[in-house]
Amino acid sequence: MDALQGKGVVVTGAGGGIGAALARRFAAEGARVVVNDLDVDRAKAVADEIGAVAVPGDASAIVTEALAALDGTVDVYCANAGVASGGTEAAEEEVWDTAWNVNVMAHVRAARALLPGWLERGEGRFVSTVSAAGLLTMVGAAPYSVTKHGAFAFAEWLSLTYRHRGVKVHAICPQGVRTDMLTAAGSAGELVLAPTAIEPEDVADALFHGIAEDRFLILPHPEVGPYYQARAAEPERWLGGMNRIQRKWEESSR
Repeated sequence: MDALQGKGVVVTGAGGGIGAALARRFAAEGARVVVNDLDVDRAKAVADEIGAVAVPGDASAIVTEALAALDGTVDVYCANAGVASGGTEAAEEEVWDTAWNVNVMAHVRAARALLPGWLERGEGRFVSTVSAAGLLTMVGAAPYSVTKHGAFAFAEWLSLTYRHRGVKVHAICPQGVRTDMLTAAGSAGELVLAPTAIEPEDVADALFHGIAEDRFLILPHPEVGPYYQARAAEPERWLGGMNRIQRKWEESSR
C-alpha cells in the first residue's frame, strides 16, 4: 500500500502473535513502526527484526513516548494488546479490573490522546483487535467476553462519531488464532477455537484487505458474520446453541 509508505504506526502487544504479525506487515509496507509490549525483550526482538522502534510498557500509557519515537505523528494506532481472562461472575475483582483496563480502557486512553491531532489534521486510523467474543461470546470466560464486547462498542462509537472527520476505524474480530492466548484459553479454547484456528499472518492479511476496502468490521473467519446475524435475528435459538456448547465443555472438563 503506497498510502502507508513513511506513515507512523503503533502496534501494542506486538511482542508476539497477532501484534507481531501486524507490525511485520506494516513495516513491510514501508511504515515507520513502534513495537509495544509489556515484555521488554520480546518488544525489542520484533523491533530489531523489522527495523522498528521498541517502546515497551503498559499499552495504556505509551502514546507520548510513541509520538516522540515517530517525530510527533502517529497515523495508525493498533490497539492490539489484550488479556484472555477466564472465569465466571465469581472471578476476583482484580481479574475483572485487569480485563477492563487492558481490553477497553487502554483503547479509550489511546483515542483520548490521539484524537485531537487526528481531528485537526482530518485523518487518522484506529485499529482495534477485538475478537469474535466481542460480537458473540466465549464459554468459560466472562471477563474476556464482557470486556471484548466493550472494546467492540468503543470502536463502533469511534467510527460513527468521527468518520466524517477523516478518522478511519477497523475492528478485527477473529475466532481462534494460533497464539499464546489460544493456549491460555485452556480446554474451552481447545473445544471452541482450536478446530478452526488460523495463523496470526492470516489476521494481518484480513486487516489489509479491510483497509483496502475501507471496511469497519474485519472477519478473518468469514463464518463469524452469519453467527453474528443469527445472534441478532434469533437470540433464543442462538443462546440455546451456545448453552449446548457450554454443557459439552462442562462434560469434557469433568
